[in-house]
Amino acid sequence: MPISEHQGEILPPIGGPVPVPEYPPAESHAEYAARSASRPQKSTFNPLSSPATYLLVGINCAVYLWMCLHGASFQSPSGEDLLRFGAMGTHEVLAGQWYRLLTATFVHIGIIHIGTNMWCLWNLGLLGEPLIGAYGLVAVYMLTGIAGNLLSLALNVLMSLHQGINPAFGPDSIGAGASGAVFGIAGILIVLLSNKKLPIPWTELKRLRRSVIQFAVLNLILGGATIFVDIIRIDNSAHIGGFLSGLALGVPLVPRMTSGRLRYLSRQKITFVAAAFLMALFGYWISKLS
Repeated sequence: MPISEHQGEILPPIGGPVPVPEYPPAESHAEYAARSASRPQKSTFNPLSSPATYLLVGINCAVYLWMCLHGASFQSPSGEDLLRFGAMGTHEVLAGQWYRLLTATFVHIGIIHIGTNMWCLWNLGLLGEPLIGAYGLVAVYMLTGIAGNLLSLALNVLMSLHQGINPAFGPDSIGAGASGAVFGIAGILIVLLSNKKLPIPWTELKRLRRSVIQFAVLNLILGGATIFVDIIRIDNSAHIGGFLSGLALGVPLVPRMTSGRLRYLSRQKITFVAAAFLMALFGYWISKLS
């Protein structure tokens, strides 16, 4: 059975955490910009400053350690082990285990896989959390991770049908990894960092945005150019699904980033609920294909 590493982590997106003022504020743009300019930036390790980033990294690491402590290989776990701990399998999802679309984003295929994914998640999370908030970052991680897995599942099902095989009984394809969500965070950051009204110098915004774009483009190219090795491959469809969904989530948020915290959070809730509903419809369509 082919196992897909959702590896969008070949190159780190930026050279370490970049301090970004928390936004949008409750006060006016001018007041917040002045306060942010006078606020000293701290470079010390402080998980409380970006709780969602460290929470997501911590959950991923805890799941990996749990796998290793319960019989899975730390370097190359088997397909059976991956499924046992929540990876996404085509057969399993089509049989009704749709929760695997989410749990698979916390399962990794070896120490290198999780190490590189967590490095990128940490970098992008520290950059993105001040812009979308702790709850927003968790929501984006889950929604874009699921979106990437849904696209991968849909392509697996369509490929099986094209070959005249019932996808529920044909070769099982297993996918795991956080990089669909990592690409999703990169996607939403590319959109949000295009807002010139943010209390950050435009030159700095362009530099940060360019770094994220380079990360996404280079890793999509590397993923697409990868030749299958044994039974492990890079699932670029999950990367594309995560990235496109991240871009889509960012578009309706930009107009509300400068309209105050409450309006911005309200727009986030509407956007995330609408995205979840559309993905549920897409999943229903996939189930009907098989």
